Amino acid sequence: MSDLSNFGFVLPHWFYWGWLAIMPLIMMAWDRWSSARGVQAMDKNALANEKLQEIEAEMSKTIEGDYENWFTRIVDWISDKSGVFIAFWTVNAVVFYFFEVVMRYIFNMPTIWVHEASFLLFGMQYLLAGGFALLHGAHVRVDVIYNLLPERGRIGMDIFTSMFFFMFALALIITSWTFFQNSYSMDERTVETWGIQYWPVKAMMLLGAVLILLAGLSKLIKDIALFIKFGREQKA
Repeated sequence: MSDLSNFGFVLPHWFYWGWLAIMPLIMMAWDRWSSARGVQAMDKNALANEKLQEIEAEMSKTIEGDYENWFTRIVDWISDKSGVFIAFWTVNAVVFYFFEVVMRYIFNMPTIWVHEASFLLFGMQYLLAGGFALLHGAHVRVDVIYNLLPERGRIGMDIFTSMFFFMFALALIITSWTFFQNSYSMDERTVETWGIQYWPVKAMMLLGAVLILLAGLSKLIKDIALFIKFGREQKA
């Protein structure tokens, strides 16, 4: 990397990657701690409502047990937590751009790293959010015909179209692995002055492909179980 001493404060590469790794964990731990304190401060009515919600959640789990198994529960947990994890990255972008505005318009010292750090961050968020979006039904779908079908018909269409999804997911994994290997072997860096490593971004592409494939497998397993269940109910 070239000498950056003339560019004012420049965020070290190791700090950028390290902070992205630990910052969401800190925020998630703080959120749990805050929630625990909030529960302690609740009045009796609020605690009663909390207990009622827990009972309803347990009942929901019992119902879901008909079409879920240990694999789908683990994958769904990973998909959900990974989405929460990367969501906290957005806070960094807000801080980065605030710092850039202050340095540029108050001190007349624009940075060389804020824009690049932010668009890499958003790119990795996009790559990693696929599993979370699939779990919560947030992907865009063409539903002109889909919405006209009964519930079992919609599930059946999801099962049928899943083969196209898995073709895409497998192709994405293979391509991402090739990109990552090539990038890591040459220690690829961005062409901007900051010159941060690019192979971690390619690694996130690979990880995101694996996450969305696992989320798709979980959904397919649950869809097949539900399709069979609704078929039995219709015959009964």
